[in-house]
Amino acid sequence: MTRRIVRTGFQLAALTCVVFLLLFILDNRFRVLPDAIHNALPAHTPGLVITDITLATCSSLNLLSSCKLDAQKWHRVEKDLYLNKGWLNHAYIHIERKKESELVETDRVILDVKVGRLDPVTSEKNQGAERWESRPGGIWLKRTAKRHASDSVKAITAVDVLFGADAVEARPGWEILDQAILLSNPGDNQEARLTVRRGPHVPIERPTVRVNKDGKFKILQVADLHFSTGLGVCRDAEPAGHNGGKCDADVRTVEFLGSVLDSEKPDLVVLSGDQVNGETAPDAQSAVFKFAELFIKRSIPFATIFGNHDDEGSLSRQALMQLTQSLPFSLSLPGPSSVEGVGNYYIEVLSRTKANSHSALTLYLLDTHGYSPDERQFRGYDWIKKSQIDWFKSTAQSLKKSPAHEGYKHIRMNMAFIHIPLPEYRNERDIVKGSGTFAEPPTAPAFNSGFKQALVEEGILAVGCGHDHVNDYCALSQPEGKDAKPDLWMCYAGGAGFGGYGGYSHVIEGGYHRRVRVYEFDMDDASIRTWKRLEYGEKDKKIDEMVIAQGGSVVAP
Repeated sequence: MTRRIVRTGFQLAALTCVVFLLLFILDNRFRVLPDAIHNALPAHTPGLVITDITLATCSSLNLLSSCKLDAQKWHRVEKDLYLNKGWLNHAYIHIERKKESELVETDRVILDVKVGRLDPVTSEKNQGAERWESRPGGIWLKRTAKRHASDSVKAITAVDVLFGADAVEARPGWEILDQAILLSNPGDNQEARLTVRRGPHVPIERPTVRVNKDGKFKILQVADLHFSTGLGVCRDAEPAGHNGGKCDADVRTVEFLGSVLDSEKPDLVVLSGDQVNGETAPDAQSAVFKFAELFIKRSIPFATIFGNHDDEGSLSRQALMQLTQSLPFSLSLPGPSSVEGVGNYYIEVLSRTKANSHSALTLYLLDTHGYSPDERQFRGYDWIKKSQIDWFKSTAQSLKKSPAHEGYKHIRMNMAFIHIPLPEYRNERDIVKGSGTFAEPPTAPAFNSGFKQALVEEGILAVGCGHDHVNDYCALSQPEGKDAKPDLWMCYAGGAGFGGYGGYSHVIEGGYHRRVRVYEFDMDDASIRTWKRLEYGEKDKKIDEMVIAQGGSVVAP
């Protein structure tokens, strides 16, 4: 009886192996298994795979030419490779893409893409007997008809275009090609470069920020980067003869910001507007990736708000926020749709104890919009609206009653960031001597919507702004009255990017050097210390260092 059971067991096992083997062979050739099973396979690439790439060009002189191929077969990447600056020429990348379940035997999946004038087999080493297919623009494709090539992590699943010799990729799983697409009559246009994704889309999780074990938390505020599409043109670079007078704005800005990140090692970076110089950013995505890549490769969380120039390029505020929000280590959020502006949100910095989710510090970020909606009555710039102030106050009051706030048994602190300064920044009597430079009149809104008072009422200790590049001072709001105590610090960060204006050598001895501002929170004594870091000169020194809060209260230096 036992032998019969054992023999039957072996027979069933052998039959099972044969069935699985047959299924594997059939599925490898005819894909007989349902998609639900394929989707569970670890090497599977859900969604679409790219089966072909081509370049379509058209000319205004040739009425028969078209930059739109058959929409039933081709998907067009909606970026003119001439950035709409070609007098007569236009060109667009088109891709053929299919679901894996729709692939037929004649389809060939793309495993690699290169750009160059010569066949990679003859121009590169270690290509062996590989076969590359030529496409317009110097594009070369390595394709295969192997049945399960689409399951490979090498399979190309998405294609995009970035611009500029300094273009970088910030998205996980994406790779930008070294060689620019070869266009006829490129003129002065920025280099158009293919970028591809291999394998499936990588889901992004919003990071959690937390006070360090030593009780400290450091924020780097970066204002007015003014990145362009391409290398960018330096404005008012100081000293004028630095590097033999050669200055590529975005390259120098990236080098500066990277060096500060490596020396300060912040726990969070707040970008307080005008990251993108819209006028010189016909492809804003390329500009955004320049700053994002700096933080992502260093695993530093970052948060953004917008200035008056960000959305003057190819992307709206909503599109910029959607793009930034999709990137690794981004804390950026659009905020409630019922509140005016894009980017009204808050960030909770949790306590150092990982066992709980109590909030030690809350940061509020608000959109200051762009230009005045009523130039006749209030010339200049826009202001924070009533819906934003109502949202801020109700959110702050609600958070105070939340378990995350009530559960924190030490002194909590709060801070805010905006782009355009508040009208109160104009009060020269409040400017603290030794806190920085007051080189240009603050271009705050002409209409005062009362946001400064709301900040004070909700216990905000300090607010940081940008916008006026060559101002980097701090002002201390001092209410009237004999026993009145200071109630709010209002600080400028100073402009960081060489794509924005600097200068003011007639006011600042030696001219203005780009800079950033640091805020260091110490939760043990509930203090805030701030200083600045320069791009040139005393680069290793903490400039104008001072304590602006102690014991959870605003203090004079």
